[in-house]
Amino acid sequence: MKRTKIADIFNPALLGQEVCVKGWVRTRRGNKYVQFVALNDGSTIKNIQIVFDMNEFTDEQLKPVTTGSSVCVEGLLVESMGKGQTCEIQAKKLEVYGTADPETYPLQKKGHTLEFLREKAHLRPRTNTFGAVLRVRSTLAYAIHKFFQEKGFFYLNTPLITASDCEGAGAMFQVTTLPLNDLPKTEDGQVDYSQDFFGKPTALTVSGQLEGELGATALGAIYTFGPTFRAENSNTPRHLSEFWMIEPEMAFYDITDNMDLAEEFVKYCIGYALDHCRDDIEFLAEHFDKDLIERLEFVLHNDFVRLTYTEGVKILEESGKKFEFPVSWGIDLQSEHERYLVEEHFKKPVILTDYPKDIKAFYMKQNEDGKTVRAMDVLFPNIGEIIGGSEREADYDKLLKRIEELNIPMKDMWWYLDTRRFGTVPHSGFGLGFERLVLFVTGMTNIRDVIPFPRTPNNAEF
Repeated sequence: MKRTKIADIFNPALLGQEVCVKGWVRTRRGNKYVQFVALNDGSTIKNIQIVFDMNEFTDEQLKPVTTGSSVCVEGLLVESMGKGQTCEIQAKKLEVYGTADPETYPLQKKGHTLEFLREKAHLRPRTNTFGAVLRVRSTLAYAIHKFFQEKGFFYLNTPLITASDCEGAGAMFQVTTLPLNDLPKTEDGQVDYSQDFFGKPTALTVSGQLEGELGATALGAIYTFGPTFRAENSNTPRHLSEFWMIEPEMAFYDITDNMDLAEEFVKYCIGYALDHCRDDIEFLAEHFDKDLIERLEFVLHNDFVRLTYTEGVKILEESGKKFEFPVSWGIDLQSEHERYLVEEHFKKPVILTDYPKDIKAFYMKQNEDGKTVRAMDVLFPNIGEIIGGSEREADYDKLLKRIEELNIPMKDMWWYLDTRRFGTVPHSGFGLGFERLVLFVTGMTNIRDVIPFPRTPNNAEF
């Protein structure tokens, strides 16, 4: 008999029909007359209850049906008299695919801490919590592609191995095939990268933006969506060493167009998740964050406040609030400052613009004042910055001067400058850390819990 996914089993049209379900046992309970098994196959947060009439099954047949075991059940789908479910399956046939020893299977029916589950990342997707998080993550990924494709953007694949450091932060993972215990050296004692695989130093990318700009200045509007890597020793609930980034780049967009797109984009993604993952989000709200749905609706139904960095700093300075990190013009704002503006002052999402050029990347368009650049950061409740972007510097001479000021090696930048030499145009873009979005939509508090297998300092398990 053909399998029916549990997500589809609650269709009233199937009542009274023979069905086949396959999945993993969550719980089993009962007595010598009747046994109840809760089965889940990952397609939904909901379990289906299987009822075994012990006049038709033996104890020996049901002995291997323990928490964590995998089974195939055929039976009749009927209305349920039990509380909390609309239907159940009266079992007629049972096949056990794989057993799970109750003594050693780590996910028994009890509360597990998120810390414990991180140590069991190979099994944690089987829990209600991580099943919900991963379904929301998948839905958001689909929504991202859907949003940009419907707007006529082209999906561009930018390189994961690169010789340029987009952010100028230097926190990059080196890629090499050189023997580390016997590095070839040049005459002056430096590592001889001419003997390396690519013939030069290379690293894992921190951003696809620079290559994204090349795509935008040919195709008009592109987006990237792929893994990025930061070798920062940041052990915080908001940082990963390997994460996914969405980076749209648009020719002929100024900073205002960029802000409009960013606001429309995040609202679309949140709305799509609420429409398509309601059960999962309600489960996460109930167990982790009672205010989750209210906060998602809050972002969805409010216009984002737009103000300059200078105005934002003035509000923070006059707030009378004592921050852990003191506020003054020229500092890079911390999440406590960003969250104050969003949660306490405006009580709305905020887009800050026109940051000091000294705390922003070299490629951002300089304002007439010579002190600020056309940057824009989108700030959310509970999370602080969720999107960072800017109008890009389109003027060849200004961009070259900034590159020279920051001592960025020209050998890495000649191709990027060519976009300003040959048919330069106003253009803009932004980056959204995918895990930050998933964190916001799921209400989880640690970014390690919204990616299947987190990579953080001293942790590359699984």
